[in-house]
Amino acid sequence: MIRLFFLIASCALLLPFPHASAGVKLKDLVEIEGVRGNDLVGYGLIVGLNGTGDGLRNTPYTEEALSSLLERLGVNVQGEDFRPKNVAAVLVTATLPPFASTGSQIDVTVSAIGDAKDLTGGMLVMTPLNAADGKIYAVAQGPIIVSGFSASGEAESVTEGVPTAGIIPNGARIERELGFDFNGLQNINLSLRAPDFTTAARIEQSINQALGGSFAAMLDSATVSMKMDQRFRSPAHLISQVENIEIVPAQKARVVVDQRSGTIVLGSQVRISSVAVAQGNLSIRVRETPGVSQPNPFSRNGETIIVPRTDIDISESEDRKVAVLDENITLADLVDGLNALGVNPREMIDILKSIKAAGALHAELVVQ
Repeated sequence: MIRLFFLIASCALLLPFPHASAGVKLKDLVEIEGVRGNDLVGYGLIVGLNGTGDGLRNTPYTEEALSSLLERLGVNVQGEDFRPKNVAAVLVTATLPPFASTGSQIDVTVSAIGDAKDLTGGMLVMTPLNAADGKIYAVAQGPIIVSGFSASGEAESVTEGVPTAGIIPNGARIERELGFDFNGLQNINLSLRAPDFTTAARIEQSINQALGGSFAAMLDSATVSMKMDQRFRSPAHLISQVENIEIVPAQKARVVVDQRSGTIVLGSQVRISSVAVAQGNLSIRVRETPGVSQPNPFSRNGETIIVPRTDIDISESEDRKVAVLDENITLADLVDGLNALGVNPREMIDILKSIKAAGALHAELVVQ
């Protein structure tokens, strides 16, 4: 019988997680190999700012880009001395989603790279967006939406949020499609987001049972391969048949600790062997109270002497917390025990580390 003995009980806030595992849809556990987004990036200019743009003396690349833009528009500014404050250099980033078609629109993120103070009210000038292969896949342009703001006076300034970054909803239009022949696939690989042999085996078994044949095969802990069949017109039809199958994923015993915030997350599979935990405080206080020895009145050879005096106090907290854990303590037992011991999250982190070091915590301890 699993038991947990408490010698001292107090209170602490730590909520246990349920033990039961519910089924999860297959599409929430795996990614389809080849079906992925692609990152895009471009360099552009924001114009129309209210005097909050780049200082061109500190950011010469903004002046060069503006000069090149004006020359392409037929305006010759070579040799001219212009210092506009309503222009800012920015990096434009976006993600090209899978199966995106030419002419469709995507959102873009705009971030200042110079010393611009605020991008509110700015307009992004036509900016080509390149992928890793150097080809242009989209062109971005439009008014920027900034969530933050800044205001300043002679002796005070206020900044809320990040006024030097924003988004342009549907701000980029796709000009080139990715060359991926999804319909030509004869084998579809499902990649597990959290590789696990047991979960992969369950996926294989569930797909074969649902389709009534040997369609799926587990290749390793992270990949399950499905083969096409004449019953399905395309890989898309096959995926639509299996993506809503519910799987009960296997979970690895894991304890995640965030030392900065004091957050502790324990998986339901965590087990602890027999161990005794003692938690308390021993305080030692050393106090110096030197005394002064004065000579007798009217003494000719007397002198004042400082006499050292040291007081040492040793005390141990009376609310020492001790727990004895029997074999194979479960998550609920551990949580109830830590609550009853009255330890705070910081103390819990130290206790878990010590139990792990003693070899009694049978779980992966992840410290962030």
